[in-house]
Amino acid sequence: MDLATEHDVRTGISKAGPVESQDDFDGFVVARSAVLFRGALVLTGNHEAAEDLVQETLERACRKWRTIAAKDSPEAYVRRIMMNLANDRWRRFRRTVPHQDGGDRAAPGDQYGRVDTRDQLVRALQGLPMRMRTVVVLRYFHDLSDDEIAADLKISPSTVRSQLARGMDKLRGQFPALSNPSTPQPTEGTR
Repeated sequence: MDLATEHDVRTGISKAGPVESQDDFDGFVVARSAVLFRGALVLTGNHEAAEDLVQETLERACRKWRTIAAKDSPEAYVRRIMMNLANDRWRRFRRTVPHQDGGDRAAPGDQYGRVDTRDQLVRALQGLPMRMRTVVVLRYFHDLSDDEIAADLKISPSTVRSQLARGMDKLRGQFPALSNPSTPQPTEGTR
């Protein structure tokens, strides 16, 4: 019997518990980190900040994984950690980051212009108040229902709908051309 096993026998700590818990957390990270990153990217507006946000979220989740894993929805709990961290960062850096103008718009058929449009959309999301932005991100990037968002943010479903409507109106105001359904572009085919 080695020293570690002897210590476990004397203290009554079973190795199966922590290893099982660690395996569960590793599986959670593998399964959900891409989704968390996409949400963090929209919340923060850049890759480095999104990576930092996801890393800090998973670090906090790992420290409390036994408690989180016992919850009905561990993913919702971790998502809530990420939203709280994003809110804290936004409050802290809100006045230090200058707002940049979007500049010229790309032509409708320009494939590279779509990248610019996506960048403009992320910047427009950054301009929304934090709760409004959070509701829009949870709805359109995490595909959550009003009730799920309300439970995550501890607000009523009617507040979710109100924040979502206001947020979408503000975004549509910044992108009037994108608000209308686009007409399909004719494409030439080969015979």
